[in-house]
Amino acid sequence: TAVVPENIDAVRELIMQDRHVTYLQIEACLCISPTSIHSILHEHLAVKKVCSRWIPHNLTIAQKKARVDWCKEMLKKYDRGASKDVYKIVTGDESWIYAYEPETKQQSTVWVFQDEPNPTKVVPGRSTSKQMVACFFGKTGHVATVPLEQRRTVNSEWYTTICLPEVFGEILKTNKKRRIIVHHDNASSHTSKTSN
Repeated sequence: TAVVPENIDAVRELIMQDRHVTYLQIEACLCISPTSIHSILHEHLAVKKVCSRWIPHNLTIAQKKARVDWCKEMLKKYDRGASKDVYKIVTGDESWIYAYEPETKQQSTVWVFQDEPNPTKVVPGRSTSKQMVACFFGKTGHVATVPLEQRRTVNSEWYTTICLPEVFGEILKTNKKRRIIVHHDNASSHTSKTSN
């Protein structure tokens, strides 16, 4: 049998060198069967293959509480979503769209030993080619996506003269009398006197 201390140590070393190592790579390197590899990995080394968990933001306790309080207030104001006024709400935010191939979930899986925590993963490094876009959604779905042409950051002039008119134009195509409540994050370009 190939399940011997030398092969167990060799598989452990391969995992320590590359947490992404695959069955095929182990098989090619050590010339042992997938069944033996499975036995070594799961019965002897007690490892499992897991995906890194993405962490979009590290919020303070106060920031988390403020978000929960705001959400509770909105649930109350809009009758837990039953109010027809929810159709007036359009929410939006900006995001950079990067020209790079993100690692797939399968590519990000790694082997972890029993006594190790599951890994986390912060958003990966970005490529130099990028485009800022503002995306807006309502209760019924996507409203508009507005690219930020030839600029690096959002400012209140772009927001009020280009972005919002385009969003309102899209909304008014379907309902000229519709009242709109725009919900946006509190970045300075959205909260400046020009934008209010």
